[in-house]
Amino acid sequence: MRKQQIERINVAFLSTYPPRACGLATFTEDLVREIDKIAPLYNPFVNTSIIAISDDTYIYDNKVIKEIDQFNKKDYLDLSKYLNNSEIDLLVIQHEYGIFGGESGEYLLDLIYNLSIPFTTVLHTVLTNPSEKQRHILREIGKYSEKVVTMAKNTIDLLTNIYEIEENKIVHIPHGVPYVYYGDREELKKELGLEGKIVISTFGLIGPGKGLEYGIEAVAKLKDEFPNVVYLILGRTHPGIIRNEGESYREKLLKMVEGLGVKENVIFVNKYLTKEEILKYLQASDIYMTPYLNKEQAVSGTLSYALACGRVIVSTAYRYAEELLADGRGILVDFRDSDGIYRAIRDVLRDEERRKEMEKKAFEYGKGMWWNVVAERYIEMFYEVVLGKDEEVRGWKKWSFSTPELITYLD
Repeated sequence: MRKQQIERINVAFLSTYPPRACGLATFTEDLVREIDKIAPLYNPFVNTSIIAISDDTYIYDNKVIKEIDQFNKKDYLDLSKYLNNSEIDLLVIQHEYGIFGGESGEYLLDLIYNLSIPFTTVLHTVLTNPSEKQRHILREIGKYSEKVVTMAKNTIDLLTNIYEIEENKIVHIPHGVPYVYYGDREELKKELGLEGKIVISTFGLIGPGKGLEYGIEAVAKLKDEFPNVVYLILGRTHPGIIRNEGESYREKLLKMVEGLGVKENVIFVNKYLTKEEILKYLQASDIYMTPYLNKEQAVSGTLSYALACGRVIVSTAYRYAEELLADGRGILVDFRDSDGIYRAIRDVLRDEERRKEMEKKAFEYGKGMWWNVVAERYIEMFYEVVLGKDEEVRGWKKWSFSTPELITYLD
């Protein structure tokens, strides 16, 4: 069959997937949903499916065509045989060391060494100081991948120098974010029971690496000048943390809130939030805070969401934050520094003009991360890998979404 006669490309995503509670699962669901929305605008049509990585028993929707046990080494070899004898044209591996079995996820190598169809890899973690095992695994993934997607430009040098991945294989595509405008900030505060409050928020699966104790200490210092300040800690504890440590971290935070006398200023919303709830809380927020502790963190979906909502962001200076919040799009502070967080929030709350300018810069930058823009970039990459970059594509309707005009900046 001539490539010009192909009517569809079958793309399978190897990933965790809802209802498994995992940021990577949510990312994959969002990406696939957006590709499915715009795929009819293209010829060949991109047909998507999911191969789910499971660490427990889940009931998946019909998007999932196959499931593997994360901890069963044989499943990875069996998956390669399945794919080699299937109609799948391209496998997209969502990579995070912790979602694959074996030391540092080494079972994944059993799949890629035996795979005869092309695959691309989307990296959710790029370590600056990997163990030898971690370095070996990512180097091998890069060697065999047709393309390697990174969500942060500042990781490209790491991928070439530390992991020896050919630069012409590396593609930068930002972390996608949804955007639906739910209304005026003050009206949303009323809806959420936050009327008259200065709202600071953090959302995501909770665990010790989030550094929330430093955010709580900062709010305790803020409340004297801003008694109407509230800090929303939105999200349940990470299932892996609960499995290994129970709710000890959340209980520690609750005791800290009690001890600092900020029970009226710190609110825990202990649930796995829907996207609508996340966006409403973000759009009701005045400040978004990520006091994370890991300098190496290369991607943060929560930070991306807040930026796209045009919120003032105060964050510790992990690598992804340094890139996204450059050029006045946010405020960076030192790690484990509640005083620094306090001063950053205090100063921006005192300066309304600066706050509005920062919000506008964040929102304008965030437009380039909306899911429709990101999905288009992935489809272009799929065509390049499967059809070849110089191949004529019959009837390809290239509708550009790269400059969304649906929404302008809204105060």
